Formats: sequence, structure tokens, C-alpha cells
Amino acid sequence: MNIVLFESSEIGAPLDVADERAQHILKVLRRGEGDSFDAGEIDGKRGKATVRAIGPKALELTFDLSIDEPALYPIDLIVGLSRPQTNRKILQEATALGVRSIRFALTDRGEPSYVKSKLWNSGEWRRHIVNGTAQAFTTRLPHVSHGMALEEAIGAVDGKAKRIALDNYEADEALGEMDARGQAITLAIGSERGWTTAERSALRERGFVLAHLGTRPLRTETATVAGIALLTR
Repeated sequence: MNIVLFESSEIGAPLDVADERAQHILKVLRRGEGDSFDAGEIDGKRGKATVRAIGPKALELTFDLSIDEPALYPIDLIVGLSRPQTNRKILQEATALGVRSIRFALTDRGEPSYVKSKLWNSGEWRRHIVNGTAQAFTTRLPHVSHGMALEEAIGAVDGKAKRIALDNYEADEALGEMDARGQAITLAIGSERGWTTAERSALRERGFVLAHLGTRPLRTETATVAGIALLTR
């Protein structure tokens, strides 16, 4: 992690030495009493934290957080719900790249049972976006939702956003050749088996342009990263 993040309720409270952040501070950053490190409040300001004392059960920290973080990119993702291991990668990498929201939607070719996975039911998903945020040296988390139908996800799109759906088979143009600078964007990416004909029609009816990333079919998580990278270049 490039910055150590804390919930607002944790600021100024003892940090259990068994917490992975405490272990990172002590063993990876090798900070001792009196040493400082980069820290931030989730969805708040960032700055420095200082190790005031190291006890047998907890670290005592002081905080000086005064730096405001910029807004996330105005990019909203709609991603076909995929296998949990795929969704984990998307959560972390899309967050690190700075999107402002991710909606994991049920699609015709997706597996409905994925919505009941431990990733979602245990709250594990949030850990992955916190890790992605820490990787990117910021404090801002994207909004994440899952389990809605594709139609519902499309219906929640920013009315002023440019709408793009990645597709290997009927794409109108290459994503890399589209000029989306300075615009809010909704980027839709199918599940691991792609869109059906009916879904392509629904997307087009809602104003989505189909775009491709080249001739090679990519994994959902790879297409997500490549698509965001092209839109933020």
C-alpha cells in the first residue's frame, strides 16, 4: 500500500498490532516511535501520521491530515457480473485507475449464482476497493453496487454522459480513436461470455455506441483496465 488508510472512527484511536496496517507500518515501512508515514482518512483528507508509541497490543498514532484530494474521474462502469476472482481484480484495478462508480449487473450470459458469492455477502468487496485506493495514493473510493439487472444499470446512467459499450463482434469503431476528453462517460463491459444480440440492441436503444479494443478477445478484467486507460489517457 502506498498510503495507509483509516476510517473516520479510527483516527486517533489505538491501532491493534495484529491489524495488517500495523504490520505494514512496523515491518514493511519499518517505522518506529517518532517516525511518520503517509496516511489518509477514507473519503477524506490525506497527510501524515506519526507513531507516538508502540505498545504490546496497539500502536498509538497522531494525525496531521490537511490535503484535499481531487475528485475521481467522471467514469461510471457497468460490468457484467462475472466469477468472484474476476470481480476482485476489477474492483481493485478499476478503483486504482480512478473511476467514480462500478455497477456489477446481471447479464444474459452471466451466472446468476455469482451474486450470492462470499465476495458480496461478507462485505469483502470493500476491502478490494480500499486496497485499490491505497495503491493509487489517494483516499477517494468509488461507489459500488451489484446484482441489478442490466436494464436497471443502464437506466441509472448519467443523462449527460457519453455512452460506450465494449464489444468484439459488432463494434462501430475503435475505443482508442474516440475522443471522450472532458466528458462524463459510462463504459459498459459484458460478462466473461460477452453480450447477447438482445443486449446489444438494448444498449444501442439507450444511446450506447459499440467500440472495440482491437482484434483480440480479452478477459473481462483486462478489457476493463484497457478501456479505462484509453479513456483517461
